[in-house]
Amino acid sequence: MKYTFNEEKDFDIVAIGRACIDLNAVEYNRPMEETMRFSKYVGGSPANIAIGSSKLGLKAGFIGKIPDDQHGRFIESYMRKTGVDTTQMVVDKEGHKAGLAFTEILSPEECSILMYRDDVADLYLEPSEVSEDYIANAKMLLVSGTALAKSPSREAVLKAVQYAKNHQVKVVFELDYRPYTWQSADETAVYYTLVAEQSDIVIGTRDEFDVMENRTGSNEESVNSLFDHSADLVVIKHGVEGSYAYSKSGEVFRAQAYKTKVLKTFGAGDSYASAFIYGLVSGKDIETALKYGSASASIVVSKHSSSEAMPTADEIVQLIKAQS
Repeated sequence: MKYTFNEEKDFDIVAIGRACIDLNAVEYNRPMEETMRFSKYVGGSPANIAIGSSKLGLKAGFIGKIPDDQHGRFIESYMRKTGVDTTQMVVDKEGHKAGLAFTEILSPEECSILMYRDDVADLYLEPSEVSEDYIANAKMLLVSGTALAKSPSREAVLKAVQYAKNHQVKVVFELDYRPYTWQSADETAVYYTLVAEQSDIVIGTRDEFDVMENRTGSNEESVNSLFDHSADLVVIKHGVEGSYAYSKSGEVFRAQAYKTKVLKTFGAGDSYASAFIYGLVSGKDIETALKYGSASASIVVSKHSSSEAMPTADEIVQLIKAQS
């Protein structure tokens, strides 16, 4: 079974939300207290997904707000060089800074992230700074959950979703739950549900679906609830147990998790989403798109960065063949 998009649109994907700085520990297997060297990368779930999609050959655009400083210029320049259209990246003029994420790689199973997200530029994207024409020209709008955590970013995303609905643009919601951004479980559930009910495709881990529903639920309950609204495809990831895609037509697809030498645990979700989306847009069936997502996630957790480690389509295909 294949998923269809409006082929008359110029952009394959437009992502909206967070673009920030990742500082990943260069020294492995030691606590952050003893780590002295870090490497700088572009980070943030929607930025990573746009970068990953572009590296796979999709035409990707990005809507977001970056600081008027060296970090902001680095983010814009790096994304543009990877092929992402950055014309809709707004430069903040009020002194807000880029979010920073310091990562600790204590062991392949023990990785932690120290986040600095107070008063960051990406959460100050205004609804008036979102272009209806830009969104109307995309096959899909990719929204991530973190952008819903604060105003005015929250309202900017809701406006973007409405523009997408008005112009038959598929809305893809990557749940991307980050607890440090939210005030309460109830607040998270309200805004996640509001966007999920307007989305065509919803992607997340089982734990993230539980956060959205504010309860411990089952895949069947989650899927049936979303199918009562706009969703026609729901992807639920279960880590090493693999991932499942549920179609509104009643079909269920599964992909295994691919074996790899894990270096770190972060970055898997963004690489999964970009490769899964690539699979759908490039005309692969849903089961193959799931395999692409799983293989891409496996590749990225074996490497040091998230954005820079995003694989090519050939790398993904080679891994699937090697482990089929």
